[in-house]
Amino acid sequence: MQTRFHAPPNPRRTRARHGFLAVLAALTLAVTAVPATASAASTPASGPGELLGFAPSALHPLPGQWTNTRAWKIEYRSTTADGHPDTVSGTVIVPQDGRTAPRPLITYAVGTVGLADSCAPSANFPRGTALEANLIQKLTQRGWAVAVTDYEGLGTPGDHTYTVGRSAGRAMLDAARAAQQLPEAGLSADGPVGIMGYSQGGQAASWAAELHGSYAPELKVKGTAAGGVPADLMRVAASNDGSYGSGLIFMAAAGQDAAFPELDLDSYLNPAGRVLVDYFRTHCVAVDAALGSFKRISDLTTRNPLEQPDWQLRLDGSTLGRTAPDHPVYQYHALADELIPYGVGRQLRNDWCARGATVNWSTVWIGEHVSGAITEANRAGDWLADRFAGRTVRGNC
Repeated sequence: MQTRFHAPPNPRRTRARHGFLAVLAALTLAVTAVPATASAASTPASGPGELLGFAPSALHPLPGQWTNTRAWKIEYRSTTADGHPDTVSGTVIVPQDGRTAPRPLITYAVGTVGLADSCAPSANFPRGTALEANLIQKLTQRGWAVAVTDYEGLGTPGDHTYTVGRSAGRAMLDAARAAQQLPEAGLSADGPVGIMGYSQGGQAASWAAELHGSYAPELKVKGTAAGGVPADLMRVAASNDGSYGSGLIFMAAAGQDAAFPELDLDSYLNPAGRVLVDYFRTHCVAVDAALGSFKRISDLTTRNPLEQPDWQLRLDGSTLGRTAPDHPVYQYHALADELIPYGVGRQLRNDWCARGATVNWSTVWIGEHVSGAITEANRAGDWLADRFAGRTVRGNC
């Protein structure tokens, strides 16, 4: 069933109502009446971050498991990697704890879920099948609201631009903007904001951190927590070629091709490569990872696109570390990460430090890529809580 979105109320039109037209409009828009407590947050923005529609949803960490929250699926404006307006979907989740003071908002990006619309977080939260719902629940249990982007093309028309960093970072920042406009959420535009994500979400969070000052400076970002960050896609691809994570190379190639069609990925694929990539475009990560494992780029291509200047230029465009975030960052990485080399994360830390950023770097000594997200989640949350509390932070560069 297609989600039926409600458009957010427009104050200018509200002032224009009178007489019979006012009654008719009130009856028509009754389902989106704005609570008095949310009126300050309901003024639409113009351009990126504008809330376009919303509908009730739910957060279930497991099938049938309820949380003390309310949730809405949203659609909002954002900006593609090459600067064009687009529409992105996501989910806003707010604790039902009776809090009246402005609450912190976390804009959250999930790790790799797949390329198909059915993989989108917003499609899986109500079913209890979202991979990181339990980690998000830990945030709402702290009394924080959470906005979870679906990323460009994941849950909305078009293909998912997987691993295209600039698009993902903008989608995260715009999700926070849209959440602050959602009438029922009751969030303040002046409320504190945190940025959080791991793996693909770590790339998105790191890009959001770098873009904040130029793209969404009005957001009161207090800190970013980013883990397992694929900061250099060429190094990540070289590490995964022929290994357990080799399917991610082809998913990333499909994501870059979705953002930049002139790359013409299909022209590089042999018949087996086309079959596999087409399958990736319509399925989710669990089966994709299994089918894509232990394949070399040469097994599925007639020539390696990563050796071509246009591909190298586009992948380099998602490289992190060239702009210092304008707020503190908690960055963590598992020493034994088998998908994103530890050295890639360490280099990002070094690059940010060299540019004057305040970075708290943490090595996850026990575990690998997936477990790193779980074992470090509480410490990352504690670090963000200190930022919301205004406690002094010193980096360990």
